[in-house]
Amino acid sequence: MAYTVILDAGHGGSDFGATYNGRKEKDDTLRLVMEIGRILQENCVNVEYTRTTDVYNTPYEKAVIANNSDADFFVSIHRNAYTVPNTTSGVETLVYNDNGIKAEMARNINSRLSRLGFINRGVIERPNLVVLKRTRMPAILVEAGFIDSDKDNTLFDERFDEIAMAIAMGIIETIGGGCDKIEGSFNDNNHNNNQSEVNRKLYRVQVGAYRNKEYADELVNELKDEGYPAFIVLENGLYKVQSGAFAVLDNAVRMEDKLRRAGYNTFITT
Repeated sequence: MAYTVILDAGHGGSDFGATYNGRKEKDDTLRLVMEIGRILQENCVNVEYTRTTDVYNTPYEKAVIANNSDADFFVSIHRNAYTVPNTTSGVETLVYNDNGIKAEMARNINSRLSRLGFINRGVIERPNLVVLKRTRMPAILVEAGFIDSDKDNTLFDERFDEIAMAIAMGIIETIGGGCDKIEGSFNDNNHNNNQSEVNRKLYRVQVGAYRNKEYADELVNELKDEGYPAFIVLENGLYKVQSGAFAVLDNAVRMEDKLRRAGYNTFITT
């Protein structure tokens, strides 16, 4: 059985969150959360949501929703803002305290987002935030760039799919893979951090690599149409089309064999 992640789109309904030139944080976060959730589900991670529409819940109600879900992890998505627009930019992830698997997940996500061009502002302790304090599972809050930064908004819009992929893969990288449950308890209650070690090595099946993103997009769509989980990883100037994220090599081998028999040229990477 796969892990369950509950995704929280910050704000909602009458609570717009931060705004800038007509742009509302609540809209950006919901769109991003739904795409992250889609990617996680394609990689065998169970996903629940605090909201999937434009509704408002208090931070405490969101914590209650999370706790009632019995999810293994809580990930809240926000956009940041500063008192003077266009003076600050970058991504940061907030945690109750800077230790345990939640801090590791925060760093993995920040690192992947920084590769897309965001400034990495680090992991920040915020013990007074209700959604970090009142949730019973490891919890993080990702500030996906500043909504009042033209630079960050350009990145957010132009590389939206890659941002969603970076956050999703940061989660998968931390929990040890989607399609194979790794035994171990992660309920650190935000205070106790005696989690079991996690196998962080993931095996993925690579199906193609292109310098032109359009070709990669075409292959991804083709694979999805045939029922395969597929996504793009940008490395060294190449758009690499990959399928699956497996903690057990044998499962990656089975996926590769299936794709080869379907006519694709593949190899296994980590």
